[in-house]
Amino acid sequence: MPHIDSRLQTLRFSILMTRRRWIADEVSGDQAALIGEHADHLVRVLRARVGEDFDIATAQSVRRGRITSVKDGRVEFDLGEVISAVPLAEITLVLAVFKFDRMEWAIEKCTELGVSRIVPVIARRTDAHLAAASAKRFERWQRIARQAAEQSRRFVPPEIAAPIKVAEAVNHAGVLRIVLAESEERTLLRDAVKLHAAEEGIVLAVGPEGGWTEDELQLFRQAGWVSASLGSTILRTETAAMAATAVVASALYSL
Repeated sequence: MPHIDSRLQTLRFSILMTRRRWIADEVSGDQAALIGEHADHLVRVLRARVGEDFDIATAQSVRRGRITSVKDGRVEFDLGEVISAVPLAEITLVLAVFKFDRMEWAIEKCTELGVSRIVPVIARRTDAHLAAASAKRFERWQRIARQAAEQSRRFVPPEIAAPIKVAEAVNHAGVLRIVLAESEERTLLRDAVKLHAAEEGIVLAVGPEGGWTEDELQLFRQAGWVSASLGSTILRTETAAMAATAVVASALYSL
């Protein structure tokens, strides 16, 4: 019956659109593999089996992947057709290091929102203990970003840079560089993006709890950064990072 066929086609399309996506650990020609905990999660949590299909993201494209082998710590795929993927805007988030549980939340959500690079920064108001321990969190931050990228069906996870100091961060290259400042009263973030009409290469700096110090803001201004705000309310750092990323991404995609 025609209406049944139509429903089956709709169901099939829905299944294809919601197929889980994984970022390959290894790629060689038309073969790919997940390894270690990455593979174990697919097998033990999702109970994947030989013959099942998933979307597999490689450095070059997203392709249909069919499981050919399941072993402890390793799942192998044959790669098939290329699946179209929408490229993300180039947004770099320069994020001052703050309380780790909240920072991890910000990394996860900003990854879902589309940042292409996250640069952790040791600011004047970053707690000394957090600053000392930040280098040891690097791999965990990478893992969180990777998981968030897969969950949100991204092509690749954002690059997570090693923590640097503000004096280094202000020299980060970008077509448009914006520092969020609570003291900024004239320019809203959305207007700064539209005013400069930069379609790529946006760098966005978000300070720690308590904000950037005046000396730090001066460094940003001297290096040519544009100051902007999210409005009159004072937001927690993780909220500001997510809100700012959403504003910038929305503005870029509407250009």
